[in-house]
Amino acid sequence: MIPESFIQDLLARVDVVDVVGRYVQLRKGGANLLGLCPFHNEKSPSFTVSPTKQFYHCFGCGAHGTAITFLIEHTGASFPEAVRSLAASVGMTVPEEPRSPRQRQQDQQRKQEVSRHEAALESARRFYLSALKLSPRAIDYLKGRGLSGEIAARFGLGWSGEDRRGLAKVFPNYDDPLLVECGLVIEADDGRRYDRFRERIMFPIRNGRGKLIGFGGRIIGKGEPKYLNSPETPLFSKGRELYGLWEARAGVRREGCVLVVEGYMDVVGLAQHGLDNAVATLGTSTTPDHVQKLLRLSDKVIFSYDGDAAGRRAAWRALQACLPLMRDDVSVRFLFLPTEHDPDSYIREFGDKAFRAYMDEAVSLSRFMLEELSSHHRLDEAEGRAACVHEALPLLASLPEGAYRLQVEREFAQRVLLTSEELTYLLEKAQQARRPGAAGADSSGVAGPGGLIRQPTRDGIVDWKGMPAVAAEAKGDKGSQAVARHEEPGPGQEPSHYPEDPEHGWIPPDPAFPAGDSNDDHFEAPHWEPPWEASGDVPMRRSAPSAYSGDSSRQSFGSKWDKGRKRRTGSGGAAGTHHQVTPLAKHLLRLLIMHPALEEGLGDQQLEILERGPHLGLVRDLIELIAASGARHIGALLQAAEPGSDLEQVLSGLGPQVLAEEELPDPQSEWNDALRRIELDLIKAEQTALAQAGLRTVAEQQRYQELNRRRILLEASGSRKLL
Repeated sequence: MIPESFIQDLLARVDVVDVVGRYVQLRKGGANLLGLCPFHNEKSPSFTVSPTKQFYHCFGCGAHGTAITFLIEHTGASFPEAVRSLAASVGMTVPEEPRSPRQRQQDQQRKQEVSRHEAALESARRFYLSALKLSPRAIDYLKGRGLSGEIAARFGLGWSGEDRRGLAKVFPNYDDPLLVECGLVIEADDGRRYDRFRERIMFPIRNGRGKLIGFGGRIIGKGEPKYLNSPETPLFSKGRELYGLWEARAGVRREGCVLVVEGYMDVVGLAQHGLDNAVATLGTSTTPDHVQKLLRLSDKVIFSYDGDAAGRRAAWRALQACLPLMRDDVSVRFLFLPTEHDPDSYIREFGDKAFRAYMDEAVSLSRFMLEELSSHHRLDEAEGRAACVHEALPLLASLPEGAYRLQVEREFAQRVLLTSEELTYLLEKAQQARRPGAAGADSSGVAGPGGLIRQPTRDGIVDWKGMPAVAAEAKGDKGSQAVARHEEPGPGQEPSHYPEDPEHGWIPPDPAFPAGDSNDDHFEAPHWEPPWEASGDVPMRRSAPSAYSGDSSRQSFGSKWDKGRKRRTGSGGAAGTHHQVTPLAKHLLRLLIMHPALEEGLGDQQLEILERGPHLGLVRDLIELIAASGARHIGALLQAAEPGSDLEQVLSGLGPQVLAEEELPDPQSEWNDALRRIELDLIKAEQTALAQAGLRTVAEQQRYQELNRRRILLEASGSRKLL
């Protein structure tokens, strides 16, 4: 970790004008300097740099930050890389906060693994590049596709050769496991090895920072598949990467938009004709990760697809990925070429002017969505319009609030003969129906216990129809007083109101615990017995070691989980099982991937909390995988995971992110704090269930009071170890 004090000293030493001036031509404009914004396309300068305040700001796109931020956003450097680059430019040495020997060892191991992967990929790239120069067949193919040597060199195109073990010329130790981990070599079931890529034009794939992370290959003879990518590795995840992203940066700024196509040859072919703002997905549907990267690159995105049914289905999947990320200042459009053409063939036959004209006619996301919805239903009859509304509601609900959503809703309402108010009512009703405990809700309020409707009123008071209104009292420092107070009913009395939340006056059903979830991660809230021991005035149901003690006195791992679990089909989790990954579960997964040794310190009570926590199936799978395989780094975990399982996909997706992150100073404390939060969620869920049931019996009332006292202790403790 880089100390914050050093960051401030560094910013005081460097001049943001010098840093920005390396990439942007600046001119004097009063007290500030002006230039064309490097983050979006513009003709009149709206990008300013302040020498006195030491920041930059663009009045066109809103880009804003310090010298460090500029390097990160403009060059794609990571935060540590940007800091070290600036420090070197002013003769400063970056200090590192003290780390334990174990942490330093783990850092070194992770860096060595990344370095070894990158070195292997780079050696393969040089081999492919030299092989292309010696292959008339490959050169003739590229010339036949209209590509010049300049474009081939710009994208680093290569040739895999035809030898089954061609890479043995580069890697004398062809049996090195690293070659399989990198995706360069395939190992058959009988142990024989051979090159993954043969008879293919090779396309190096780089991430947003220009680092080589994998390859794509296009076969030039007969065979399938036509396109072949590197497999999922610690560096490469095709669901997160875009081919040509690094090479297209300058073209996107110049053209003012980014064009998304489906193949490597489309990207290279378009660049040959002057359209060097294209990127391609890597054989997958467009994902939210793709969309986020595209919108960071430009606020105007054009997706290009074939005009046939398959192309329109792919466009629809891209639309669904875009909806939650739409903003009022974003334009997403869809271009459908004639069915007999892809972007490369079209621009070769008709030229760049014709292709640009086609781009100008691309349909907007809203128009494409509404026309597709309309085409599926008969809008000349009530049944068809109602079915159309039913299909559209989840799509409209996924749009962020704002002017864009209002415009889309208004246009859709006109198509189905509804007023805007009627459509808003249906949207609210549909959203309420998806919430846990929503039975009995209508548009005037939120469903509460027993179908009662919560009516927000002034001064934080929540009024339940048919129940007395009670104001939330919880205020002040959580560490020194009760966080959520309520008058506890005496024996035989009905509660005067429902459990309170510091901000809203009640504890709503947690969306992380969806009703009706059929997978094994579903949490049934009523009567959960938390694994804590008695402490002070908090009565507990059992005495056990602390759930946060890291107690390592454990029995064999396989007996830790509940005997009644529905699913355990092998290391890595069952293939085809779909899990919901919540932010907290993702945090736990990242901790385990980065620090597999955390598994060694898990005690029985920690495992019990993880077993009872909802949506933690993948976390449990990963713990079992670590215990069974003994793996202590991401590459070994990927090898041990069951191919095609959900866990393998998660490891492939999170692996590159974890490898690029800084080491945590105290992963054990992070882990313990996460378990504390899980316990809190379980308590809140049971409290909500008890309140919704009405707290009719003395046992239920006492249970609620017991849970509330424990909740107060947990909330007041923060991330400290309890008991």
